[in-house]
Amino acid sequence: MKKIYTFSFVFLVLLSIQDNVIAQKTPFTIADAIKVKSMGSQNLSDDGKYLAGLISDGSARFNVDHFRFQDPSYNNVFTGDFVIINTATSEEIRPFKTATKVTSISWAPNSKELAFLEQKGEKLHLMHFDLERKKLKEIKIKGMPLLANSALTWTPDSEYLLVNARDASWMARAMALYNEATNGPIVVYDGNKPFLKWDEIRNTNALTTILKVNKNDGEAEQVLEESNYSGIYISEDGQHLIFNETFPTKTAYVRNEGAEYQVAYKNLSNPDSTYLLYKKNKQRRNFNWSDSKSKYAWIDSGHVFVQTLGADDVKNLTKGKAYSDEEKKKEVKFSIMTWSPQEGQLLLSSDKGYWLVDTDGENLKMVYEFPEDKEKAPNLNLANWSKDERYLYFSYSDKNEWKRGFVKYDLAEQKMEDIRIDSNLYSGVQFAKDSETVVLNLSDGNMPSDVVVTNWDFGDMKPLTDLNPWMNDKKLTHSELITYRNVDGKELKGILYYPVDYEEGKKYPLVCEVYEGFFANGYNRNMNLFANQGYFALRPSVDLEMGYPGEAWVKGITAAINKLVDEGKVDNDKVGVQGGSYGGYATSLLITQTDRFAAAINISGKVNIMSFLGDSPKIGTRNYTAAEYGQDRIGGTLWDEPLKYLATTAVLHADRIKTPHMIMTGEGDWNVPGTNSRELYYAMRRLGKDVVWVNYLNGGHGAGAASNESDFHDHWNRVFEFYEKHFNKEKKDKTTE
Repeated sequence: MKKIYTFSFVFLVLLSIQDNVIAQKTPFTIADAIKVKSMGSQNLSDDGKYLAGLISDGSARFNVDHFRFQDPSYNNVFTGDFVIINTATSEEIRPFKTATKVTSISWAPNSKELAFLEQKGEKLHLMHFDLERKKLKEIKIKGMPLLANSALTWTPDSEYLLVNARDASWMARAMALYNEATNGPIVVYDGNKPFLKWDEIRNTNALTTILKVNKNDGEAEQVLEESNYSGIYISEDGQHLIFNETFPTKTAYVRNEGAEYQVAYKNLSNPDSTYLLYKKNKQRRNFNWSDSKSKYAWIDSGHVFVQTLGADDVKNLTKGKAYSDEEKKKEVKFSIMTWSPQEGQLLLSSDKGYWLVDTDGENLKMVYEFPEDKEKAPNLNLANWSKDERYLYFSYSDKNEWKRGFVKYDLAEQKMEDIRIDSNLYSGVQFAKDSETVVLNLSDGNMPSDVVVTNWDFGDMKPLTDLNPWMNDKKLTHSELITYRNVDGKELKGILYYPVDYEEGKKYPLVCEVYEGFFANGYNRNMNLFANQGYFALRPSVDLEMGYPGEAWVKGITAAINKLVDEGKVDNDKVGVQGGSYGGYATSLLITQTDRFAAAINISGKVNIMSFLGDSPKIGTRNYTAAEYGQDRIGGTLWDEPLKYLATTAVLHADRIKTPHMIMTGEGDWNVPGTNSRELYYAMRRLGKDVVWVNYLNGGHGAGAASNESDFHDHWNRVFEFYEKHFNKEKKDKTTE
């Protein structure tokens, strides 16, 4: 009897201690939201012994000069702590004593040194760090060229770097174009010229030369003359430089038009000679290179071709070897996934499954057949191929619940095997080239990610970082995957975030954050801020249909809300909705169709899809392509489908709005200029509606949250005050009386 009493007493004490610990946690505030750290620009050495990256918090994105977007003289590298972590011991090496602006981190093939670009003032500088000697130095390039914020490529002997650079004449040309468009005093836009003015500026800004720089003394040799380059490679034997070029021809309003593409290579021992692999063509060709860069494959009309660099022989590996319809001789159309480690095979995919083909084209076979019901089958993304070529490693994500992790497929046995499946969230997986080391970001789905190291078995995961230990003492939301049906009966998913200090049986306010589809959870700043206001927060999915995008939000979001109200979780009279960018557009359009919401906030979202076609000059024709067949999903031009443009323009239906509406913009927003959002403010005010427009003069896309620290606080305080005012309007009116 005494033992039972003692056990019960201890249990109650422990329970009391646990409750006390929870009670001692403090709210997660706006200031806390800025403090959350993450590690970006991660780069694993080939031997897997070291991971380099940049640790930064939310303040790194403050004070961007949004007005200088497309300014060729403006660099905007985010500030952070540059760190190198020993993956075996977790020991940290910090080449800089304080935070700095670092980008383009690149390990040498010898895994003993790395190069990167550091922004000092307005310019980028090539830097070198010797890991063994812990020595940091600047590689002072002869001739002092201007460096572009581009990837750095080492030669296989770890002695030289390929660097994208520009000379003084480029800056003079680029700035002349930019100043003409921004300073005038007269700016002429001539429709007879091949390019829009801002396209011409962007094309000029993309031009670089390629220098081969000696890491020791900075001696530089120009190996490629000025052009628009992408995909720079050096073959494993160090003999060949492979490069892709883009040649813009005109401003185009249809995707994949307005440019020609070329792929070529040079023999580095004879740099004056250039060999074309794919001469200038309006059709882009994407070559899939083997690890050694000695072989390449591509797709043409659904067939797979392969060639060896420097050889003339081209092989079609799939023609006449696989048919989806034997009677009609309809051949299977393939896409290329990857080369095998020993470069003798290619892994292909079709709408039916995965295939293996050898590079002689003699053996093509399906090795994995997709499940019949693809809609319900888990997502598989190829992560790696074992060095013995027996196993394919995939990241795994279930489509109906939070079951995520890694699986491997035995090619010999043709059998899929789970390696690690749980509810955690895995991202940023990197496999070391020359070892079994794997690093990745790991989160429980609610806390921010930390970096862990493991091996190909994904068993023991050892933490390499502990970026936010202080958050263990903060009140944070927890997330839940919910399922509901929209008005059309289609099953959709959404992520529900619980208010802190949640009490079952109590009804809470709800704020919906809308965009398109949501499934995966993970730490979310906005959701935690709302949860600490005592709100439920919801990221509902919608089923957007080409040609009828405006209907999706009212069909899907209201159904999700109804579910939560019916479950007794949500107060039906205290439901708000907001979104940023496309979600802001959705918010304003949504409240023209329903008065279900007590308050609505549009953050940097357009309200007039017609005037928006020409509202963002710095990004060229993006708004046209987005409206016609991109994200806006109108399904045609303004002149072909005028009624659909009218139907999806919120300002034209402002007279129907009954919901108090706040519109938040950034004066420097080059993506969705505040002048567009402003139209709805003027319309609602003219109609006597409840509307407020907040324009942050230092803000960009994201309004005050994309500005400075003071504006960040103001932005979020205004959001909270707006919801509180309208969620508790009756209570506030009585208090005022």
